[in-house]
Amino acid sequence: MSEQKNSLRLPISLDDVLSGKSVEWERLEYKAGWNPEAVLHTVCAFANDFHNLGGGYIVVGVAEKDGRPILPPVGLDPNTIDAIQKELLNLGHSAIQPMYHPLSAPCEVDGKWILVIWVPGGETRPYKAKTSLSREGNEWAYYIRKQSSTVKARGLDEQELIGLAATVPFDDRYNQQASVDDLSTRLMSEFLHEVGSDLADEAGLLAPEVTGRQMNIVGGPSEAVFPKNAGLLFFNADPRRYFPATQIDVVWFPDGAGGDRFEEKTFSGPLSRMTREALDYIQRNYLKEIVIKHSDRAEAERVWNFPYAAIEEAVVNAVYHRSYEIREPVEVRITPEDLVVLSFPGPDRSIRMEDLRAGRAVSRRYRNRRIGEFLKELDLTEGRSTGIPKILRNMAANGSPAPEFETDDDRSSYLVRLPVHPKAERVTGEVQAQSPTQSPIQSPTQSEDAVERLLIALQEGALSPKELRTKLGLSHRPTFRENYLHPALEVGLIEPTIPDKPTSRLQKYRLTEKGRAALGQR
Repeated sequence: MSEQKNSLRLPISLDDVLSGKSVEWERLEYKAGWNPEAVLHTVCAFANDFHNLGGGYIVVGVAEKDGRPILPPVGLDPNTIDAIQKELLNLGHSAIQPMYHPLSAPCEVDGKWILVIWVPGGETRPYKAKTSLSREGNEWAYYIRKQSSTVKARGLDEQELIGLAATVPFDDRYNQQASVDDLSTRLMSEFLHEVGSDLADEAGLLAPEVTGRQMNIVGGPSEAVFPKNAGLLFFNADPRRYFPATQIDVVWFPDGAGGDRFEEKTFSGPLSRMTREALDYIQRNYLKEIVIKHSDRAEAERVWNFPYAAIEEAVVNAVYHRSYEIREPVEVRITPEDLVVLSFPGPDRSIRMEDLRAGRAVSRRYRNRRIGEFLKELDLTEGRSTGIPKILRNMAANGSPAPEFETDDDRSSYLVRLPVHPKAERVTGEVQAQSPTQSPIQSPTQSEDAVERLLIALQEGALSPKELRTKLGLSHRPTFRENYLHPALEVGLIEPTIPDKPTSRLQKYRLTEKGRAALGQR
């Protein structure tokens, strides 16, 4: 995408809004021009947030085809943008009930001005809007999103929406036991830099209330400002002060679940850090690669006792979907026979048990819309009910037995069991077990392979860290940094394109002369 000049102050980057990265397409709508009635209905639909996805974004001045933006943008007359914003404000007063006001900001893309309207899920839903803005129009209707379209809520959908009256997911509620000062400016700034937000450069200089309102983790009138639960879960050093048992317990039973010996380690802190540290610990201490040499061929067979990608999905899903009102931690129990992830409560009752066990479970509504939104921006989850299919795929690709998914009739808990690979139980003779991350660089050969893959990925030009991870098929940021990026930087095979701003959202990496020579590209 070409250079952008903007005054956008949203918690994700403009690139993500225009490309759909980190944001599902059903949460994006593009309008070539300003159509107040159509925008009103979509604002109403996003505010109703029927599936608890976190609202959405309307981009005015960008045409679309099949739901995807056409760039460069059509653009808006810059002299009309102020009037459009005033009209949008008036619509929030007079054409939506209860009153609702989205956030909007103009920005310049490829020399054209567009208007981005951010519509977070509302706190006093359900909302209804005028069906027509004509003078004669006096009918009102509820609007919701159906895939990538805005439609009137009818029949059972309307009844279900009304049943959500004034109910807001726990993670999006105000926490009146805390204050805005309990939000860490440093943690907010680090998050915004990591996701490439336009807020990043200013966040460290602004008061927590200002940054928090722009990130939609602070709310209420100026005389009674409170942080939201999602803000405290991600941007407080110890969320357990407000949500006891917000932790991941990793327990190792060397003699099996019935044995007397066990080792336990607890991970706590902001959700993203807690999750990553627990996953790093599991990967470093309990994952083994089994190398099986065969006498009839040169190539060795390589399998893992547990595939890391399946564990990552199971743990992140537990953090995403557990209830933070229940005082029970996420527990990871590891034995020589299996790895089990247990969380509370179980999946939504709309999911049938047979679909759950078959990997076809699709939830109609998410328990923690804001937690999911933050995890997606950090590339820790995709959302959209993809967790179980990914676990199934990764276990099958490793040659492991099929995973098991369990809950009870009351849906009081949820258990994911990953059986150990059969060949990992017989580490004898020609079979050699290797731990992949006893150090940041696994072994000289493995490190060289990782760096070579990185260099090959950069052959055609500079790429951002996110683009590199996608090209390399990596989802785990620490693994990418420790095994690929940092070793290549340290020996001068690659270099940043913006060396004086290492955390810039525009940062990319390219081959050096030494790197090109290493690939035989003089």
